Amino acid sequence: MEKYYPDSGVELSEFTAKNYDKVMNIASFGMYKKFIYRAISDMDIKQNDKILDLGCGTGRNIKLMNNYVSDDSLLVGLDISEDMEKQFNENIKGFSNIKFYNKRIDKPFTMDEKFDKVFISFVIHGFPHEVRSTIIKNAYDSLKPGGVFNILDFAEFDMDKMPFHHRFIFKKIECKYAFDFIKRDWKHILKNDWGFDGFKEKFYFKNYVRLLSAEKK
Repeated sequence: MEKYYPDSGVELSEFTAKNYDKVMNIASFGMYKKFIYRAISDMDIKQNDKILDLGCGTGRNIKLMNNYVSDDSLLVGLDISEDMEKQFNENIKGFSNIKFYNKRIDKPFTMDEKFDKVFISFVIHGFPHEVRSTIIKNAYDSLKPGGVFNILDFAEFDMDKMPFHHRFIFKKIECKYAFDFIKRDWKHILKNDWGFDGFKEKFYFKNYVRLLSAEKK
């Protein structure tokens, strides 16, 4: 499939999409599974939370979130990849409270439900900055008042101050949009441009990765 954003690293090849979880496990030397479990546990999920996952991939994250909620909750994943959709539906068989929609998150959309939490994991950094605004607006509009937007992605850091081997890997595997993403003050953007507040942060991988949670007032 032709990429919408040729310079993006989050639009995956057919092979990577079909083998995404395996690729992530191998690339992280087996650490990804433990890391994502820890990050989701840090989201402070409540039993009756309704959660929207933007760019949900194979459903691995939503399946982990489902461990924290009751059968009365609602977990919804959005993705545009048909390969991801097949894996998602296979992974969540038997869970009536989990749904998938083939939908672009970089274009305006509306949902029938309002959510307690919106989650996006290592997706938003892969878009041009002007497109990120559309994604944030979609998240904002999908949240209930008092709902929380959770961004699991790279933290803000100076790439030139990274150890050489970290910098080499980052430059090798990441797209140009990621280099822009790490330079921006995301709490300032979310507060001043969108009115989010009540920020909480959890850091991982030597503070290069962050779960940033922001409340919709």
